[in-house]
Amino acid sequence: MHQSIRKSLVAVPLAFLLLVPAARGGEADALPPSVANARAQLLSQFFAQGGASPAVLEYRRKLQEYQAARGAFDEEAGAYWSQISEKRKGRNAKRRSGQQIALDDYVLEHPPVYTGPKRPVNPEPEETPERPAKKPIPVVADLLRAAQELYQFTPQRPSSEVEFKRAYARYAVASGLTREQAVRVYSFETGGTGSYDVQAGIEHGGRRAISTAMGYNQLLTTNSVELLAEQGHEFIRALSDKVARASGPGRQALEHKLAILKKMVAHAKSVPDTWSEHEKIGNTAQGWAMHAMVLDIDIGPMLQTHKLLTSVLFARAKGYTRPLTAAELEMMNLTGDGTGLDMVTMPQAMREQVPTSNFFQRGGYERNPVAIRHNTVAKLLAVTDERMDSNSGKPGARELAAAF
Repeated sequence: MHQSIRKSLVAVPLAFLLLVPAARGGEADALPPSVANARAQLLSQFFAQGGASPAVLEYRRKLQEYQAARGAFDEEAGAYWSQISEKRKGRNAKRRSGQQIALDDYVLEHPPVYTGPKRPVNPEPEETPERPAKKPIPVVADLLRAAQELYQFTPQRPSSEVEFKRAYARYAVASGLTREQAVRVYSFETGGTGSYDVQAGIEHGGRRAISTAMGYNQLLTTNSVELLAEQGHEFIRALSDKVARASGPGRQALEHKLAILKKMVAHAKSVPDTWSEHEKIGNTAQGWAMHAMVLDIDIGPMLQTHKLLTSVLFARAKGYTRPLTAAELEMMNLTGDGTGLDMVTMPQAMREQVPTSNFFQRGGYERNPVAIRHNTVAKLLAVTDERMDSNSGKPGARELAAAF
């Protein structure tokens, strides 16, 4: 009965309902009870809906269905991701106390997937809240401008791509990276064709920067600030050695660069050594100026090298002495040293069973189609290796390999 009344409501125009004369005296008693009740319910529902059109009524019905389904899913997903967080805390505690990590220290089920109805489209115009304007992402011109305005310095760009690759190869080998690690990570990060100043989004025909990630190993502004803070003493030592071997105008230029480097390192060290504090600097013009050093023929190769070398040293400090494969190093490069090492130290049998969701926050996982499709540690490492294999034969990768 309810469905038939609702359909009757859709079919009856408002004007008709308003023009039907009210019954007088005993005329209402003459109507059959079923007709009188139906009419009363029809009018009650109609006015309760505020005279909404059939399309709006259908939208509201579908919206209720969507909200119910989505609410149930969010409750299930929330419980799942809470379990992921608790398991992670447990693993960290076991590592601190020197205990062995076992299979049951991970969540072995994959995240729930929403399969309910899509959110319906409202046929009526809706007010959309104003979103704050996104801050522009700095590109090379912005970095150079910041370096000149804040430090009166312009990075020394290489005369060619080969020159930068050779400088990177020399410093990487001297620091302990292997050719395989450097070339295969470069192949993954840049597609095997990237230049020393390639920026995420502005490659392979792209016209808009999607982040500040730049260079062979795609350093963010925060990476540059953090490396200057943590490895600045090494950069200063290496550049001081080069100054000592130079003479004439070349030496003067290097001395100026060294003075600027010391200022940048001091600025980077002026805040607590945390990612969040370095990120604050990275989002300012001062951080952009520091990031410009990625482009410098002397400092750039050191920044690119230490982006990977810090992961190698982190693994050694944690007692992992086996050389990292390029895919393992890339996992640490992408997810952070602590999370990456969690995957790297896992035996192969466990890699086959442990879902990738164990190493992400919910939002990051749901925005990562690669981790979703290749949903175990073994599969994620395998697809990383496959991409490295494919891209290592491209011109930029071959040129970098030759530089070693």
